[in-house]
Amino acid sequence: MNPDLDLLQPYPFQRLAGLFEGVTPAPGLRPISLGIGEPRHPTPALVRDALVANLDGLSSYPATAGTEALRRSIAEWLIGRHTLPAIDWKSQVLPVNGSREALFALAQTVVDRTRPDPVVVSPNPFYQIYEGATLLAGARPAFLNQTPANGFRLDLGQLSDEVWSRTQLLFVCSPGNPAGAVLTLEDWRALFELSDRHGFVIASDECYSEIYFDDAAPPLGGLGAAARLGRTGYERLIALGSLSKRSNCPGMRSGFVAGDAAVVERFLLYRTYHGCAMSPTLQAASLAAWRDEAHVDENRRLYRAKFDAVLDILAPALPVERPDGGFYLWIETPGDDTVFARELYRSQAVTVLPGSYLARAAHGENPGVNRVRAALVADVDECVEAARRLAAFATGWRATSR
Repeated sequence: MNPDLDLLQPYPFQRLAGLFEGVTPAPGLRPISLGIGEPRHPTPALVRDALVANLDGLSSYPATAGTEALRRSIAEWLIGRHTLPAIDWKSQVLPVNGSREALFALAQTVVDRTRPDPVVVSPNPFYQIYEGATLLAGARPAFLNQTPANGFRLDLGQLSDEVWSRTQLLFVCSPGNPAGAVLTLEDWRALFELSDRHGFVIASDECYSEIYFDDAAPPLGGLGAAARLGRTGYERLIALGSLSKRSNCPGMRSGFVAGDAAVVERFLLYRTYHGCAMSPTLQAASLAAWRDEAHVDENRRLYRAKFDAVLDILAPALPVERPDGGFYLWIETPGDDTVFARELYRSQAVTVLPGSYLARAAHGENPGVNRVRAALVADVDECVEAARRLAAFATGWRATSR
């Protein structure tokens, strides 16, 4: 067996199940889960209709590179959304089976095991796939802690020049998971300068890019930042997008990678052997989703309504802030995050995810300690009810801790 498998840690939701083992939630309360970031808004009818209309696609093998129509559509969306001067659908865009699969495969493509002690850098807290992809590619993870002190942004000075010199890949996530911070143009400038100096690839995970609260200020993405800075070849940059959150169809596992043509070419070669071609039926449904913005606008409206309602309820009881983007609240807890999550589940039947499960100890701390992540994915009434229970629990916790 591959010995690197022994390096993998349990997924946060496995740990959460262990935390709740033997705990019986309060009787009479309907359980509400804010623990998993799985969109629950209805999948748009136009996506469903396109699936049904293209079921004949199930009878043929798909091309790994995807159809011209889908790749053109993604390129057109990227140009419009990120104000790009151009992007070549033939050499710089590929459809993928969701950003999770692509993030893992990209690390296997990029990491050069022949170089001594390769490093892959990621934010901390982070999406667990970053670490797993790193370890199974034969590299060592290094972390950039995102804390209130640095505004939940990337403090590149946390790593030495020696570590950066061995870095081959950097994962970034904007809007971030879990704090929801968005990288600024100056953040991107610093990242590109560091990439130019040391030659590493930047993987920009933008699966939450279409969930934000100011329609006049959509989050800046990696490709858009590169274009503004004159990097129109998108050197050593790969952006990853997804329909899961944007279009409420996580079961389709549909997304894209786009950017540096040289990296995309090698990534396509890897995928040809990896066997990750997207079904023609799903490609047709994806095409319909990328060509429509009305359902995305409505999706944002629903999330905005939930944040407006929930923040008003939680603010008197807990220190909470609206994120720049995404659908998570990254809540500071009055005490140990695992105990808080377990007792909240016991007394209020509300599930949140302990922040320490989303991070690793680095630079002398685990930046997820004493925080929980709450995903506002349920409908507004359920989120409001969960917020009321959470506020009541936090108020009672503080009263008994004095």
